[in-house]
Amino acid sequence: MAIEIKAPSFPESVADGTVATWHKKPGDAVKRDDLIVDIETDKVVLEVLAEADGVLGAIVAEEGATVLSNQVLGSIEEGGAAAAAPAAAAAPTAAQAAAPAADGEDDPVAAPAARKIAEENGINIASVAGTGKGGRVTKEDVVAAVAAKKAAPAAAPAKAAAPAAAAPVFAAGDRVEKRVPMTRLRAKVAERLVEAQSNMAMLTTFNEVDMTEVMALRSKYKDLFEKSHNGVRLGFMSFFVKAATEALKRFPAVNASIDGSDIVYHGYADIGVAVSSDRGLVVPVLRNAELMSLAEIEGGIATFGKKARDGKLSIEEMTGGTFTITNGGTFGSMMSTPIVNPPQAAILGMHNILQRPMAINGQVVIRPMMYLALSYDHRLIDGKEAVTFLVTIKNLLEDPARLLLDI
Repeated sequence: MAIEIKAPSFPESVADGTVATWHKKPGDAVKRDDLIVDIETDKVVLEVLAEADGVLGAIVAEEGATVLSNQVLGSIEEGGAAAAAPAAAAAPTAAQAAAPAADGEDDPVAAPAARKIAEENGINIASVAGTGKGGRVTKEDVVAAVAAKKAAPAAAPAKAAAPAAAAPVFAAGDRVEKRVPMTRLRAKVAERLVEAQSNMAMLTTFNEVDMTEVMALRSKYKDLFEKSHNGVRLGFMSFFVKAATEALKRFPAVNASIDGSDIVYHGYADIGVAVSSDRGLVVPVLRNAELMSLAEIEGGIATFGKKARDGKLSIEEMTGGTFTITNGGTFGSMMSTPIVNPPQAAILGMHNILQRPMAINGQVVIRPMMYLALSYDHRLIDGKEAVTFLVTIKNLLEDPARLLLDI
């Protein structure tokens, strides 16, 4: 019986997807829950799994095809794998039975010398393809298998790193070009950035924050924090999220959005945290961040980071958000003007922490300083609100006790 392979049900925010990779070919045996095909949307890559054991039948949607929600991609012939397995298993048995008559040696599978080398090097003799008479595994076959085993660990990191190298590498002096299509994620990011700059009256205001107190607090308690919260590490992002949620309470317009001719004020703070992945920048959302502890924020960010690296973020985890924080300082950025993510009204940019001379109480002292940038939609947020909002975040970070005292 043929079972249809269908694209996942896309949420309302995702119109369609692209068939990225078929992991099986027609005629390949598949087992229930095997990964069959990847569907790339403008937010995430969705995995389609086999619903039953069988053999992959015809592929209807080839790689690169655009598909809609629940569209048929191909089919699985149920039960085909079960019939193929015994036949495949019977072939080695026949070869093994013929080997003693053809060669006459004691071991029907491998020569004694070959078996000895395999045992010394932890090689399963049954996994080595034999090139000797009647399919016998020779000494040379095992030596080659040992060499391949030693080379495998060195090759693995290169294979794992490949997805990050999106741009081709050319030799010096080359006058060649390579044209590749944009991924759906990159195309969507480009579309939204142009949309934001075309449809918003976007401005950016800057300030700087002295990170001395936050760094001292983190240095003093980071080991105890990690021990008390089951390995969750204390970073800087949780302080910025907490400071932002407190500032958003005081300046609700920064947490609002425009819907047609209406202003929508949100009674919650869903904070998008920009995370870098091999596919580009993604922005998972911490829901109700105003209710989260530092440990819950750090734990959530760590989980998002791992999912982003593994390509496991769901569409729901990246949908929505009322305010975004991005940290270009991770890559060494000293200053930038982040672009607002519609329909949000503002985005906070963090940057590199640098030791700089500062005049404090008439004395020049060296302090760890960070530039902050707040880009905002001037249609909704006045300049005074934007500047005061950023100063509030600066004050909360320079005196973290304010976060506890709500002052």
